[in-house]
Amino acid sequence: MTNVNLLKGRIVECGYIQSDVAKLLGISPSSLNDKVCGKRGFRQDEIEKLSHILNIEKELNKYFFS
Repeated sequence: MTNVNLLKGRIVECGYIQSDVAKLLGISPSSLNDKVCGKRGFRQDEIEKLSHILNIEKELNKYFFS
C-alpha cells in the first residue's frame, strides 16, 4: 500500500509537481494522480524509477510497503 501523504509531501520537497513526475515516469498526469491517490497501484518499474527521482531508495518500504 502506498503512503499517500508521505509520497505527496516528498514530491513537493523535491521541488516537483505531479505533472513533472508523470513526465519523468513516462505516464500521463491523470494516471500518476490515480496512483498517488491510491486508486491504482504502481508497477514495480514505476516504483524503481520514482525511488530514484525522489531519492528515496533507502526508505522505499516507508513509502510503498507500509
